[in-house]
Amino acid sequence: MSRALVIGASGGIGSALSSALEARGTEVVRLSRSADGLDVTNAGSVETHLGALEDEAFETVLIATGTLAAGGAPEKALDRIDPARMAEVYAINAIGPALVLAHVERLLPRDSRAVVGVLSARVGSIGDNGIGGWHSYRASKAALNQIVRGAAIEIGRRRRQAVIAALHPGTVETPFTADYPGHRKVPAEEAAGNLLDVLDGLTPEQSGGFYAYDGSEVPW
Repeated sequence: MSRALVIGASGGIGSALSSALEARGTEVVRLSRSADGLDVTNAGSVETHLGALEDEAFETVLIATGTLAAGGAPEKALDRIDPARMAEVYAINAIGPALVLAHVERLLPRDSRAVVGVLSARVGSIGDNGIGGWHSYRASKAALNQIVRGAAIEIGRRRRQAVIAALHPGTVETPFTADYPGHRKVPAEEAAGNLLDVLDGLTPEQSGGFYAYDGSEVPW
């Protein structure tokens, strides 16, 4: 039986990803802040929780943590930026996954295929930004994409069959998007299935890329 590790497993997408993996016959280890006390922005917390998995190997690792605005609202203009909140958004969306990725290599099998999916967002695409706004969220996801790219290069040197990818799930029907009723949303279960299908189809040559829920490549 294959094994998967899901970070952020108590969230809407994280929970759906965990359940979808289990439905496919995968053994899933779930970690989250609410259920386990894992704080991805705290290096000590990450070390404690992922260090406890030192002797375990996972064919799939999913990082499904994130925040839209750290309890506030996305900024529609530069003069609405709050420095403290922006730093918190960066900590959760970019620094947290970086701290997790620092532990991922040793959790992957050495000589067989493994996939690492990190939830990003299309609004993190610099090339696709045509309307501005949402500055902290956009910038933090752009930073995350760079971290994923760098992690793919670093991990790929020793785990040549590993695939590390940033993933855009679409607008998913979760509490995360509840304040945005005008967007077309898909159920979390559907989004989870889409993302797993994308990961299943990626090759090591595509590692370090940024992919949407339909498998298309998202511009940086």
